[in-house]
Amino acid sequence: MFGKLFGLFSNDIGIDLGTANTLVYVRERGVVLREPSVVAVEKGTNRVRAVGNEAKRMLGRTPGTIEAIRPMKDGVIADFEVTEAMLRHFIQQVHNRRSMVSPRVVVAVPSGITEVERRAVKDSAAHAGAREVYLMEEPMASAIGVGLPVQEPAGNMIVDIGGGTTEVAIISLAGIVFCRSVRVAGDELDEAIVQYIKRVYNLMIGERTAEEIKIKVGSAFPLEQETSMEVKGRDLVAGLPKTLTITSQEVREAMQEPINTVLETVRYTLERCPPELSADLVDRGIVLAGGGALLRGLDRLLGEETGLPVHVADDPLSAVVTGTGIVLNELDFLRKIASNEQRRTGR
Repeated sequence: MFGKLFGLFSNDIGIDLGTANTLVYVRERGVVLREPSVVAVEKGTNRVRAVGNEAKRMLGRTPGTIEAIRPMKDGVIADFEVTEAMLRHFIQQVHNRRSMVSPRVVVAVPSGITEVERRAVKDSAAHAGAREVYLMEEPMASAIGVGLPVQEPAGNMIVDIGGGTTEVAIISLAGIVFCRSVRVAGDELDEAIVQYIKRVYNLMIGERTAEEIKIKVGSAFPLEQETSMEVKGRDLVAGLPKTLTITSQEVREAMQEPINTVLETVRYTLERCPPELSADLVDRGIVLAGGGALLRGLDRLLGEETGLPVHVADDPLSAVVTGTGIVLNELDFLRKIASNEQRRTGR
């Protein structure tokens, strides 16, 4: 009874705690916050100086006394204290100050994380001010967020490419039939661009520049009209600032290895799919979500490799957090999903 009473007065929150970005959904208000998962702290004291967009602008540009940290690595917590500070900042930013009751929080986590990593996420959210913490696997949250009929006895396939992990799952009857999680995603695409430019041009660029290159000229499939852009960095031979032009063909070549890993993961998942559900996928196809879904030509490449129709979600960046927000209104369904997950993983 008290739980229901508290629910009336608290702003329940859904969080997509991503490697690259953190998104927050507040019940009855929708997605209210979308900021980079970056925190700027003072060295030695760990005092937080900035969080989110303000901290991201500091990446690679801080003086010796300040450090810009990305506390999430490959979809899991790499720095517990900084993650807790970041969560507290975001929860306080969106939670109704007039409300005396702490919020219930649903946090989306990668399907492949360990029990220790799950506990770290729960503890971080609880210490940051949550009354109750529910964890939900990202592929399920993403499937619900893009509007797939997950409760039907039919096969739904979701490929969620985030910043730190790629989640490929087949879902039926509100449960994950088979799931594969690999720690290759947007960050690895950026790193591949950094290494390619370093190897081919002896030019050192930062991760923000690499991300900009990926967004502006990156593609997974040959473009009808190839493009190019200017890149600024430091010449490793002369040690001086230098500008060069890189083409979309070169960027595609640079990203080939991580893209192939994603394709292999999709193939592996399809091979493990039960025959009846495979038949459903011929008609329903694959849905792409997450920031990686925005990479040009990825849907065409996946379609050619698998022979299945591939659809990009309407708002791929918000798919996971929208899914967590939808289940905030259906806690019985959330508990059912949680019990399905525990049975599947043996936790």
